Amino acid sequence: MIKSLPLHGSPNAGESCASGKEPVRYSAKRRLPPWIKARMPSGPNYADLKHLMRDLNLHTVCEEARCPNIGECWENRTATFMILGDVCTRRCMFCAVTKGKPGGVVDRDEPRRIGAAVGNLKLKHVVITSVNRDDLPDGGASIFAECIRESRLNSPGCTVEVLIPDLEGNWEALGVIIDAKPDLLNHNTETVPRLYRRARPQANYQQTLNLLRRGKEIDPTIVTKSGLMVGLGETIEELLDTMRDIQQNCCDILTIGQYLSPTSRHLPIQRYYTPQEFEELKEAGMDMGFRHVESGPLVRSSYHAGEQARLSIDGS
Repeated sequence: MIKSLPLHGSPNAGESCASGKEPVRYSAKRRLPPWIKARMPSGPNYADLKHLMRDLNLHTVCEEARCPNIGECWENRTATFMILGDVCTRRCMFCAVTKGKPGGVVDRDEPRRIGAAVGNLKLKHVVITSVNRDDLPDGGASIFAECIRESRLNSPGCTVEVLIPDLEGNWEALGVIIDAKPDLLNHNTETVPRLYRRARPQANYQQTLNLLRRGKEIDPTIVTKSGLMVGLGETIEELLDTMRDIQQNCCDILTIGQYLSPTSRHLPIQRYYTPQEFEELKEAGMDMGFRHVESGPLVRSSYHAGEQARLSIDGS
């Protein structure tokens, strides 16, 4: 039985989006619309994966960012590994990952353990992401590269996707990651430029677009990907303009999902988009020229990542 997770965030009525219809409104008694539902974390595969992560001393963004899809994904034995610790140097107001100054030295053995987990799980597709490490000269690029190599060593047929930070515009560091030959290079745009100062105060919209373009310039064969959250107060015009900007900067895959406040200390939800509106955004994105658009209320950057890789790499 599928149950609704106790996700945080109180819905506030906003303007209607793509459909042009009356805004979707909710009473204070209803915390979530009926289509915001996720699988409760449970099952033997979920338990096995949790034990494996603890045994290998690994972090996952599934846990650290409180992803609503953790039950479904972990039961299917898929996870997004989060490297370089669990403390982020950025103060993004939408993210549940711990913020502060990372302590200690970089764990140079972590790539080996990532590779061991990939081999143990017999993964066909792995996603590797990280906290922002602005305290490191290369932003952690060398560790990303080693994780890619170890993943291929332990599971030669596995496709590798990296979801990377902006590296503070260090294109030499970006080259280190791409030289390790990931199949997909993912960097999230997150929101429209007007909301960057509020949602991503230490990030730069143009730098995000530049990273996607530079990635394709360094390796024209790499599949590039980015993601957007909706419900932070953007207008439909801003959202569509941002989607065009992303596509015009050499991005192949776009994910669009509903923002859900991790806690009351994070940015509040301004509105909930309907499933129909997500479908309309997908159609708009495909018309713009993306190879694939994954759009839905619970879509996150790594949701159905394996299927996206297969569609984008070999068209199967």
